[in-house]
Amino acid sequence: MSAVAPVPAFKTFSPSMRVDALLGDWRASLPPELTPEEREAQLYGQAWSEYLTGDYGFGLWCWHEIDRLTNSFSGGVKEVTRVLGPGRFFGFSHRRAVAEKVPLDRIHRPRKGEMSTPRPEAIVLANYQLLCIYLVHAKQGDPKAKAQYEIALLDLEDRRRADPYLKFFETFRDLLERSEKTSTGPAKAG
Repeated sequence: MSAVAPVPAFKTFSPSMRVDALLGDWRASLPPELTPEEREAQLYGQAWSEYLTGDYGFGLWCWHEIDRLTNSFSGGVKEVTRVLGPGRFFGFSHRRAVAEKVPLDRIHRPRKGEMSTPRPEAIVLANYQLLCIYLVHAKQGDPKAKAQYEIALLDLEDRRRADPYLKFFETFRDLLERSEKTSTGPAKAG
């Protein structure tokens, strides 16, 4: 099994509209004779390449795509890796790096009853990704992100059964806490 690619250096954060437009173009240009798995692999490969050049907007898409496929394969990471190819798994280190760089002021959060479309420069996130991003920014000391995180947690229990992606947030939160414990190391001798 090949190793996962290291987290690329951050260069830019493309807005969701740009990412979606390019993905739509790439999807349309795929040969129709490809199997659905081959189509998934090629589309993900193009987004993964853009992410590796430092465009973290494509990283957000890869993050959600990995979770979507993991749900489709009932949690089978081996199956996801088989479809997308070895070394392309968007793991915790990639998720944390992207979450740290998401510009909070560009996140589109639709309000109840809102019918507007996001601004062209907006970042549109799945709810569980938003929780992960708030958590990372809150841990970095951002008081607004901490408040947003605490508000979002209030209705987490109500949505748990209806949203199959929330488990990915909970795993992310557990891994972040574990990584913080290991980075501080064992108790220092005094």
